[in-house]
Amino acid sequence: MAETLLEELTAALPGVELRAGEPLSAHTSFRIGGPAEVMACPRTEAELTAVLAACKARGIRPRILGGGTNILAPDEGVPGVVISTRGLDGLRMTGENEITAGAGVPLARLAVFAQQHGLTGLEFAHGIPGTVGGGLYMNAGAYGGELVQVAVAAAFLTPEGELRRFDAPAMELGYRHSAFMALEGVIVSGIFRLTPGDPEEIRARMRELMEKRKASQPLELPSAGSTFKRPVGGYAAALIQEAGLKGFRVGDAAVSEKHSGFVVNLGRATSADVTALIAQVQSRVRENSGIELEPEVRIWTSNR
Repeated sequence: MAETLLEELTAALPGVELRAGEPLSAHTSFRIGGPAEVMACPRTEAELTAVLAACKARGIRPRILGGGTNILAPDEGVPGVVISTRGLDGLRMTGENEITAGAGVPLARLAVFAQQHGLTGLEFAHGIPGTVGGGLYMNAGAYGGELVQVAVAAAFLTPEGELRRFDAPAMELGYRHSAFMALEGVIVSGIFRLTPGDPEEIRARMRELMEKRKASQPLELPSAGSTFKRPVGGYAAALIQEAGLKGFRVGDAAVSEKHSGFVVNLGRATSADVTALIAQVQSRVRENSGIELEPEVRIWTSNR
């Protein structure tokens, strides 16, 4: 029972914000997802350490949720604990041309902070709707830029409460990949080293990229951004369009008319709609081109 787990965690975690039955649809950019049995919202590293210890003591492997911009959550919700990292939102200069940002800091806010301090290198991140933690987890990128180009270290908290520093090589940042994907624990913060630049030129570049994004992407509809990873030897959007799937629908989930690489929620799409649509797109593209599309969006299941 959710009440039993909530009661246990409330007793074990005094002061930590805990929510029972929190709808994941309110925390994902797809606006899809049923209730989390318990959502924990730590605001400090100490609170996060306590939450991880409480989960470990109960044999619970928590799910980690940042901005929820690359997550498809199940309609029936998820059991156990979801940890929201949005409260880890510290942002400060920690050295010459160096910024340390908490995992919950939106990448757009990080980019603006850099611009205000006359630092260039994060303009590409201004329009990416995720957080620092999620961005490092998948090496977020756009318009030729990736976090691997500017991230020099990250702090990572293990379920045992050990705070580990990962320098750039240890993070193994690659195309939509990092070493963190194979580990249990939570990214706490990232360190970014940038280059001095003219604040107005940086602002202009950020504005240019945002206008480009608005013109080419269906930002007016809920989605999780690019649904598929870029395959070897092609582009997902082009392959989907060549297969005649622009506008293709399953329920209220649809391949965007504006950008075929996006699956959008037309209003009342369910997780089942989206997963069925993804499967059909993969099948049709495979038949048409022989290329296997791999989802970029992370699909949660309702299994414990």
